[in-house]
Amino acid sequence: MITRRTLLGGLAATGIAAVAAPAWGAREAGPTAASLKLNVVNRTGQYENGSIHLYIVGNQGDRQVRVTPDGTLAPIDLADNGSDGFTDYAIPLAGSGETSLTLPAMSGRIYAALGGKLKLKAVADGNDKPALQYPAGWVSGDPNYEVLHDCMEFTLNDSGMFCNTTMVDMFSVPMSIHLTGAGDKTTGELKEGGREQIFADVAGREGFDRLVLGDKLRVVAPGHGLGSGLFDEGYLASYIDQVWSAYQSADLKVTTNAGTFTGRVSGDQFAFSGPAEVAFKKPSTRDVLFCDGTLAAPNDGTTGPVAAILGAGFNRTTLHNHADQPVTDPARFYQEDVTNHYARAMHEASKDGKAYGFAFDDVSGFASYIEDNAPQQLTLTLTPF
Repeated sequence: MITRRTLLGGLAATGIAAVAAPAWGAREAGPTAASLKLNVVNRTGQYENGSIHLYIVGNQGDRQVRVTPDGTLAPIDLADNGSDGFTDYAIPLAGSGETSLTLPAMSGRIYAALGGKLKLKAVADGNDKPALQYPAGWVSGDPNYEVLHDCMEFTLNDSGMFCNTTMVDMFSVPMSIHLTGAGDKTTGELKEGGREQIFADVAGREGFDRLVLGDKLRVVAPGHGLGSGLFDEGYLASYIDQVWSAYQSADLKVTTNAGTFTGRVSGDQFAFSGPAEVAFKKPSTRDVLFCDGTLAAPNDGTTGPVAAILGAGFNRTTLHNHADQPVTDPARFYQEDVTNHYARAMHEASKDGKAYGFAFDDVSGFASYIEDNAPQQLTLTLTPF
């Protein structure tokens, strides 16, 4: 089961993030893989290469690092802040055509900024180690709020390349990733007019319309709209109540790699027996949208997988009427009026039907994620608007 709890949890509104390897990076014995060729292709149709900059930032081991334009891995350094208080870690694209870069073994993100540079500040983290304040496009006071930007995520190590596009926090710049090696895989491509479709879909859905920011600058995930007046704190309450009611007198079976868990609701507890005894308190809208809080998923092989499947069932609104989870037929997802219409919009605009619309969209393999154990080349394409 792929999870992204560790990676995403660091990207709080403060922007101070120690970007750690996603759980699928836990297979690594250490970041000892050879570097990987990275090609970047600009097919936006609206921005020339000269107005686009990349930022490759993340972790190698216990230190935060960034990649220089020549492919060198460099540690984050407080001395890198310039007179304006921000670093300049920008990697320009080639003057024309494709841009060829070298991606070293690490785990992190590749940001693309269009029409302006990102302002990333080097700061001391809670352990007094150099770290970066990452962009938080859902926070109006963030220095990068007005900059059109987005990112993909990856881990490159001695087990291979593991990567995904992501809309878990927001959607702004359409991009796809193509990974070749032992296989040949692509994900993240939108249907023709997909970006316009997403903006129109979310803007036209009552309760979600306020999540569209600026003049099609970005759409923020509903979880990030909580507490800022952009999204209703109790939006999913009626559906959560419906699920709780359904399993007071019936069993819910959740099948994981560890085996099948059988659960029943009693009061504010959803208790499961099976390979282990696990229980969850009744979640809030926030817990469901972030797949956290009462639905937090520790990497323990028992509670974590059950929490992930419950989180997916709540977001896809399949939980109330499917007593065997996870549901694997996407035609059954998002069929209720009260559902995660943000995630639905992302999937409906995608060519392969896959997207990372919420943190556990990987349940049953619906995330825009690809991997290769013998990678040769990664191509990141900024696709047409």
